[in-house]
Amino acid sequence: MISKARIKQIHALERKKARLEQQLFVAEGPKLVGELLTSMRPHYVAATTAWMEENRQRLGGVQTDTLTEEELRRTSLLQHPQSVIALFPLPHYDSNLSETGATELTLALDGVQDPGNMGTIVRLADWFGIRHVFCSLDCADIFNPKATQATMGALARVEVHYIDLASELSKASAPVYGTFLDGDNIYQQTLSPHGIIVMGNEGKGISQEIERLVTHRLYIPPYPAESQTVESLNVAIATAITCAEFRRRTALSSES
Repeated sequence: MISKARIKQIHALERKKARLEQQLFVAEGPKLVGELLTSMRPHYVAATTAWMEENRQRLGGVQTDTLTEEELRRTSLLQHPQSVIALFPLPHYDSNLSETGATELTLALDGVQDPGNMGTIVRLADWFGIRHVFCSLDCADIFNPKATQATMGALARVEVHYIDLASELSKASAPVYGTFLDGDNIYQQTLSPHGIIVMGNEGKGISQEIERLVTHRLYIPPYPAESQTVESLNVAIATAITCAEFRRRTALSSES
């Protein structure tokens, strides 16, 4: 049985202020919680009897509550509750954008506002073997429940950092790539296996302050090139295309 105080705590963690004060975030569902359990120790877990019976050995020493279906509905932050709700400590990482970009492919997000886009981009980073995502301070919080759900567990492997992006990019010696409507065709450019890929805000794109620090301007062309299309791509879709092309080039280089 779960207490009213615990339900109140979980609902409070929808707000960033509460997450920072308590240094906790919410994860829900067997897929997401299961992935996070591979690399993080939870602070607390509430779940149905079936989930508890299946996963109890993974929760040694963790405070837990077993939920009825009604309690699950009252506690969950999701429209369609799943079988488990967990609270995890907010992770803290010590990585440097300049050093990371000099040795591996790295993503930098400039003002991405939508939690769904944030979570999807982190999920894409995981898929394409990108271990670090550096975010400007005005990006959506990846530990917003909607963003966390959208990662589908990628937070178990991808480190997300919030930094003064302009200041850190100004120190970078690695190539800095950015996508622009007036950039050069990505399929015709030389792409490095390491470096920093900057993706911009959903409506405004890459800010002028960050644009000045981009060393390689890229463009994802429509097909056919002369066709009339929508004005631009969703930032998560553009990130997927860009990362896929970088990884394709790396694979081709290793085969030659």
